[in-house]
Amino acid sequence: MNRKRNLIPDIFRKVKRRKFEIVEAFDSLEKKETENYEDVPNDTKAALILLASLFPRKLFDDSLPPIVLKHQLYSIVKDKTTVDRQLNEMKDMGAVRIFQFGFDTDVFGVVFSEDYKSKVLAATAASETAETVQRFLQTVLGACMDMGFSEKQMLKEFSFRDQEITQLVNAGVLTVRDVGSWWLAIPGAGRFVKYFVKGTPHHSTRETEKKHQALE
Repeated sequence: MNRKRNLIPDIFRKVKRRKFEIVEAFDSLEKKETENYEDVPNDTKAALILLASLFPRKLFDDSLPPIVLKHQLYSIVKDKTTVDRQLNEMKDMGAVRIFQFGFDTDVFGVVFSEDYKSKVLAATAASETAETVQRFLQTVLGACMDMGFSEKQMLKEFSFRDQEITQLVNAGVLTVRDVGSWWLAIPGAGRFVKYFVKGTPHHSTRETEKKHQALE
């Protein structure tokens, strides 16, 4: 079965000239769009592994876990219902985490849980928030698979104090969703968002970019 797949998100096609060497690496990957894929994955996990392997780690100094956008999975696994079902199964099992970046309700990021934990630990290892972050990973992430958390959950169910929640926000592990609620976040993901915003014309506004400076 011959299929042409857009495996590289638009974010990475408009990298600045100072990233010339990285752009060259991307060009070689973009050529894959014109290749015929005989063994395209027909299940969500295999597609996720494939797309994660194409994530440009060097572009982000290998500081981010491989992020796959949900719509990329739809481009490989033809049945969206299958993707949603299998992705939810993986999430419920704790194999992946799903992120809402906030700039578009239809854009979701998917990251393997182990990759997420390892990068978060590395990013916060030398900070004053390291102990709080470790406790968050051990307690909250293991018990709650949701994309966001409420004040009631954090304070009563998981016994985090207001000061500790602030530390998690400052560490980039949580980002404010609304008053008394937070999204699960990826430390340093603001760089990823900027590339996505620049590669998406209808989101390329200064207001959108400012909104996500807090993710860095």
